[in-house]
Amino acid sequence: SGALAVPGGRDIAPIVNHLLSLPFDVKVATRDFHPPDHISFSTAHSPPDNIPFQSSTMVSNPLNGSETTKIPIWPPHCVQDTAGAEIIPEIDASKIDTIINKGQDKRVEMFSSFADAFGNKGTEAASFDLAEYLKQKGIGRVFIVGLAGDYCVRCTAVDARKERFEVFVVEEGVRSITEQGEKGWEGVKKELVEQGIRVVGVEGEDVRSICP
Repeated sequence: SGALAVPGGRDIAPIVNHLLSLPFDVKVATRDFHPPDHISFSTAHSPPDNIPFQSSTMVSNPLNGSETTKIPIWPPHCVQDTAGAEIIPEIDASKIDTIINKGQDKRVEMFSSFADAFGNKGTEAASFDLAEYLKQKGIGRVFIVGLAGDYCVRCTAVDARKERFEVFVVEEGVRSITEQGEKGWEGVKKELVEQGIRVVGVEGEDVRSICP
């Protein structure tokens, strides 16, 4: 229900809570935690190139200024220390072991929970290195839900696979900004499967295997 609300986003809360009730070894929540002048915000750019969902901008790698990439322009959202950056009350946060804050570096986008848009890990863009944390805990399988399927979920799943985790995306626990077409969730699912990521159902065998 915020400035960058994903259609039906709150509807996934019962699925998230169900998964949180299962005996996973580690339960991690991630959240965008942007500074108010983040480079992806429309307010950081001048007209006419600052239209949310339509405009884009080039950003440089903070660790290698010669490397650039294009990112979408969004309305200001999930600003640090505001209600918009909080875990929604419908989710039982008491069952979450740790929260990673991402997108903290105003200079760069960070859709993935593992790395920024240039693949940098362990930088100021996130509160800690998620891959290192999971590996230290002996985690081999990662189950992912959340928002938005065509951005943060997609990038997190792809990076988890790059880190050699076995990756599952629980489809009922995902909502996307765009659902249809190659650039929407339908296209993303094909991409994930091609990369060895399994898109599964909450009542399926893979999720049931978590229970002893």
